[in-house]
Amino acid sequence: MAASFGMDARNGDSSAPGISGAAHGPCAVLRLEGAAAFAASAALYAHAGFSWPLFAGLLLAPDLAMLFYLVNPRIGAAAYNVAHAYALTLPLALFGFLAGRPAVLAVALIWIAHIGLDRALGYGLKYPTRFGDTHLGRTGR
Repeated sequence: MAASFGMDARNGDSSAPGISGAAHGPCAVLRLEGAAAFAASAALYAHAGFSWPLFAGLLLAPDLAMLFYLVNPRIGAAAYNVAHAYALTLPLALFGFLAGRPAVLAVALIWIAHIGLDRALGYGLKYPTRFGDTHLGRTGR
């Protein structure tokens, strides 16, 4: 099964063969990109003067999508991936900004911050096999 996720079967990670750990290569770039998305969205949120209690209260809200794993892993992965995709949040932020809807922009920036933080910490989009199988490698080892 490791080969189907592009993982090195010798050590179970998603880095290139011969390089141990996910701190090298594409995974490191994706994690750095996540950190940048978190920092940029938090900076824009601060610049807009939005509520920090709201930020703290909603930061983990996208993880409620994990509840769909109670149905089955395929549905859980699909729901989690929808809730953790920049493809929804970036247009939402753009809409909030252009339409002058600060509440929409605030929620979108919090959502982007959540996704970025997850990626920076190594939590990626899910495969339908089990929760720990992600595009950034396996979690929960």
